[in-house]
Amino acid sequence: MDLAFSDADKAFQREVRDWISENYDDDLRRLMSQSKNGYLNKAGQVKWQKKLAAKGWAATNWPDEHGGAGFTPSQAYIFNMEMSLAGVPTSSPMGLKMVAPVIMAFGSDAQKARHLPPILNSDIWWCQGYSEPGSGSDLASLQMKAERDGDDYVLNGSKIWTTHAQWADWMFCLVRTDNSGKPQNGISFLLLEMTSPGILIKPLVTLDGPADNEQEINQVFFDNVRVPVANRIGEEGKGWTYAKYLLEFERGNAYAPGLMNALQKVRKIAAAETSDGGAPLIEDPDFRRKLAEMEICIETLNATEMNIFAAMGSGKPVGPASSMLKCAGSEAQQAITELALEAVGGYAAPFIQDTWANTNEPRPGPDYAGPAAPSYFNYRKASIYAGSNEIQRNIMAKLVLGL
Repeated sequence: MDLAFSDADKAFQREVRDWISENYDDDLRRLMSQSKNGYLNKAGQVKWQKKLAAKGWAATNWPDEHGGAGFTPSQAYIFNMEMSLAGVPTSSPMGLKMVAPVIMAFGSDAQKARHLPPILNSDIWWCQGYSEPGSGSDLASLQMKAERDGDDYVLNGSKIWTTHAQWADWMFCLVRTDNSGKPQNGISFLLLEMTSPGILIKPLVTLDGPADNEQEINQVFFDNVRVPVANRIGEEGKGWTYAKYLLEFERGNAYAPGLMNALQKVRKIAAAETSDGGAPLIEDPDFRRKLAEMEICIETLNATEMNIFAAMGSGKPVGPASSMLKCAGSEAQQAITELALEAVGGYAAPFIQDTWANTNEPRPGPDYAGPAAPSYFNYRKASIYAGSNEIQRNIMAKLVLGL
């Protein structure tokens, strides 16, 4: 990719900046300033995504025929960079970036017509039903049964770590339709409505806080839930193929722009906080070294991502490179939250679930201190979800190095 942007690219960059200035309102900025993970509550998230949809920028990775933004590789880079540097909410990936590409590639015409328009406009909220108790990174061992009964499948079992299931209208779900033969060959890919009788959602409260509007993961139980066979994507028993295709989109996202924004926030905190000697922390040699090392890591990742996404723009799949991006990006996310926690210092200590989290008392310290500890705890899971980093390294060893 040629980083000497053309006049047209520079004009597009100005357009993106102007649009952000007009649409990223004070209410959204206030909510995002206290976000632990780059997302908002459902109302705020949908409000932002509908703004993007109205502009035609909601689906940057969709083809034109389905309402995609139609960006060139350089425009996609500019768009992601400007959005991240402005600190806008991250679009929820479940519908727009994960299940939609699967529906486009393997779904029927009826499924495309039914699901793609409401996904594009964020009228329908999706969640992912992959992991189960005892079947996380070893996804092929999943056991949730889907038994054929006429024109329906009858589902029994549970899914775990289901992000924002309490908000979801639909779930894309892997189920076991056959126990014979190789485990991967007995898995099917279903779309199901979360209002179906027999579905029970229970929250899983995590270390980063129990606040209702920040509840993130859940366990979902299925008790004789009926799902029409017409809601199956593709062929029965081929769900493993479709799941692997989806995971390329879940893992192969751009990390560098968001990391640049996060590191800039740490710099601002370090300029405002003092070190043990009383001088601004940003002047401490050891902390400056950590910032420099982190910046080098991000710039290296940014160059790698640009090369990969430029190749994708010419029609090449992201493939096993998605595993490399996932490892490097998630570990950098964790490292930055550690730096933020170090910079905030003592102001992070009051983060205890049974103190300010359950009271109406204001948080101690400046506003930027509030999300530091919740973000730190939240991002401990980044190297586990979407396939643990240990699994990603196995994929790279096999498919990249041929080991």
